[in-house]
Amino acid sequence: MRYLSTRAASGAALERKRFCEILLEGLAPDGGLYLPEHYPQVDDATLTKWRGIYAQSGYAELAFEVLSLYIDDIPAGDLKAICAKTYTEEVFGTPQIVPLRPLQDGLYLEALSNGPTLAFKDMAMQLLGNLFEYELARRGEELNILGATSGDTGSAAEYAMRGKQGVRVFMLSPNGRMSPFQQAQMFSLQDENIHNIAVDGVFDDCQDIVKAVSNDLDFKRQYKIGTVNSINWARLMAQVVYYFAGYFQATTSNTEKVSFTVPSGNFGNVCAGHVARSMGLPIDKLVVATNENDVLDEFFRTGVYRVRASCDTHETSSPSMDISKASNFERFVFDLLGRDGDKTRALFHDQLSSQGRFDLSSDAAFADAAGRYGFASGKSIHADRLATIRDTFERFGTMIDTHTADGVKVAREQLQAGVPMIVLETALPIKFAETIVEALGQAPERPAKFDGIEALPKRVKVLPADAALVKRFIIENVD
Repeated sequence: MRYLSTRAASGAALERKRFCEILLEGLAPDGGLYLPEHYPQVDDATLTKWRGIYAQSGYAELAFEVLSLYIDDIPAGDLKAICAKTYTEEVFGTPQIVPLRPLQDGLYLEALSNGPTLAFKDMAMQLLGNLFEYELARRGEELNILGATSGDTGSAAEYAMRGKQGVRVFMLSPNGRMSPFQQAQMFSLQDENIHNIAVDGVFDDCQDIVKAVSNDLDFKRQYKIGTVNSINWARLMAQVVYYFAGYFQATTSNTEKVSFTVPSGNFGNVCAGHVARSMGLPIDKLVVATNENDVLDEFFRTGVYRVRASCDTHETSSPSMDISKASNFERFVFDLLGRDGDKTRALFHDQLSSQGRFDLSSDAAFADAAGRYGFASGKSIHADRLATIRDTFERFGTMIDTHTADGVKVAREQLQAGVPMIVLETALPIKFAETIVEALGQAPERPAKFDGIEALPKRVKVLPADAALVKRFIIENVD
């Protein structure tokens, strides 16, 4: 398997790289995102085989089967050992790893939040940490990870990388815009290889800094900068696995279809569903659920992709989705446009930079997008969130977090008879306790290991939204 950039020029000799090359690289040198040169196709016989593997041998074995289609430069025995080390009951609290439970007729929750930081980001980040450590040891190299988080990526990355040999983490977050629990999870870590930077701005400012530093190729090479955001293909690839696991739990035969609803801000989680569907997983709809920051919902309704300025990005009660520039969206548009790197570059590099928007409403590719790729979308606001949390608890005895509530609200609008709808549960309620109390009048259960976390000493550096200052901080803490 080889990988190419979403901005690769057509007509030229395309530079294709192997998995372990892009694992440590993040963004492509041309500013694009890596994708496999084709999506491996999964036929009925393979689905049947994988269904049996998941039922009999578990999630780690299923992960090995899926990942093997994309990784051919790590020996099979080593990759299998990495998967076995990553996806354990000890780490994720359950033998199924991502158990599916019914919520109401035709609607299910897939629990992705049983990992160390109580959010779905653990599903990929735990694997990424082990892959990084393996590959760096194999090369005898070090890596400085630069990431941006709106809430959950940061803690998942830091818990996955803390104490890892050859790895430092520099994590940017929007100052004061995460929940107290999310901040405490990150800032209370005292490991020497973990560095938290609180940026005066919003998540998109953090993400812009990561891209600016990654696009400075000389700095990137000199200081060995890598990424853990979902712009890193390896992270998105790991998320593909749980779409297969959810499908196998919701169905008994490969003739059945299911739909997924995914709370989405940066488009990484649902993009993994797009990859699974493109591989041949029988997915009917991929429903994108947004909060008040509804850039993605607007696109799927109108064909217009219009990013918002920092001052127009709403601070909401589902803060991990307070994003107005969806990095992974470029991967889908690349596929939508027939994998035309020239067109993709013109949209994301030229038009977005100069106009802050592009319009595909009159493009034939967009007209066929829903039918060809299964996408639908919807929006949930604070009042919807509270009502959904309250209704779900009162009717079904299930407490859900604010982001999952956005997903449930939109999923209910998209239900179809005879097609199971799986909502990806993205975090546990304790991470957003203030809103849970507002909705239910009671606090969510807190795992014992997190008792008193908000009172622990904090280790964090506050900086302006300035890429040059972030570079200087990296230099000071590497040299």
